[in-house]
Formats: sequence, C-alpha cells, structure tokens
Amino acid sequence: MRKIAPSILSANFLRLGEEIKAAEAAGADLLHIDVMDGHFVPNITIGPAVVEAIRAITVLPLDVHLMIEKPDLLLDDFIAAGADFVTVHYEATPHLHRTVQRIKEKGVRAGVSLNPATPVWCLENILPDADLLLLMSVNPGFGGQSFIPLVIDKIRALRRRLEEKRGSALLSVDGGVKLDNCRDIASAGADILVMGSAFFGSENYAAVVKAFREITKE
Repeated sequence: MRKIAPSILSANFLRLGEEIKAAEAAGADLLHIDVMDGHFVPNITIGPAVVEAIRAITVLPLDVHLMIEKPDLLLDDFIAAGADFVTVHYEATPHLHRTVQRIKEKGVRAGVSLNPATPVWCLENILPDADLLLLMSVNPGFGGQSFIPLVIDKIRALRRRLEEKRGSALLSVDGGVKLDNCRDIASAGADILVMGSAFFGSENYAAVVKAFREITKE
C-alpha cells in the first residue's frame, strides 16, 4: 500500500498541533517535516525544538528532511528530538556514506534526497545502506510549487535499480504531489507520496486520504 505523508510546511503554523492531530485522525501514514536553513535553500523553517514538540503529540513516524548545509552538525539534535527518519541531501554532504552510517548507528532510519537535476545514478553506491530515497519533484525551498514532469522518469529508473540490486529502501517523492497526479507517481514506483498544499489546503483531510487510497491502490 502506498503511503501518504502530509508535509507540515503547508500546515497552518498558528494551529500546528491541531493540524497534526487532524492529519493523524484522517489516516495519514507519516509526517514529513522540512527543515530549511536559508543557505542550502532560500528559506528558513524550523529546528529541533519544534520536532520535539511534534513528537510529543503524535504517534505517526516523523521523516525529518534536512534541507541544510553541513547536516552532520545537527544530526544528533534532530534524532534526540524524536525523528524516525532523518533524510539528508546528496548535494549537501561530501561524506554521504559516513553521514548515513551515523544516522543508522543512532537507531534511526537514514534517508537520502536528490534535487530534480541530480541524476539517480548518484545514489548507486549508497543504495545498500539507505532506508529511504527521496526524489524532489520541485526545486526545494518553498511549498506550493508545480510537479516537474521529468521526475516520473527518475522514479521509474530508481525503482528499476532498486529491484535489480534487491534494495529494500522506500522510495519517496516530494513536491507538487496532488490527487490528479498521484496515480502516475505511484505507478512509476513511489512508495511514499509527500503531499503539502493539496493536503493541508483541503477542507476535508480524511476525504483526501480516502481518495488517495482509492487512486493509488494496486
């Protein structure tokens, strides 16, 4: 079954606790938490204290997506805050294998993300170690962007490579995911679809989850 991961970047931050509880009640599978530093991407969002507060009010797994420079400096803080997955960018760290191993040594699942223009072959040597592979389908930094169609081919290519290597990593897609394109994204091979404005901008979260289940069912 494909999983839906609401991205809190699109939630109402004045009512963040209520929004998270509502997403959980609606049947979301996990929460996607975008951490931006204003350097790796042109925006600033949240830090470990907010992740810790989120952890205290939900049982949903938390995928903390570090869109930051030098992610190694903050790994321990986000892990201590309650992350279940910590996802770092291939483009942000020169010692990716070491970073992934540090995350896993703490008992947390390690994710690796690629920007839209970064080819999937860059992940070749980390496939055996990563627990999650996140393909960005917009240029990271802002919510509400349109899905970049070429990423469908990247999803297919990465799914084929995972199957060839018998890799067990989950394949996630983040950016511009909506009900009208989630069938194509899921059919291309995605396991987790991160949904921001299409989820939190809707009037009925449960209806979005129900429609998502129906559209992406195998």
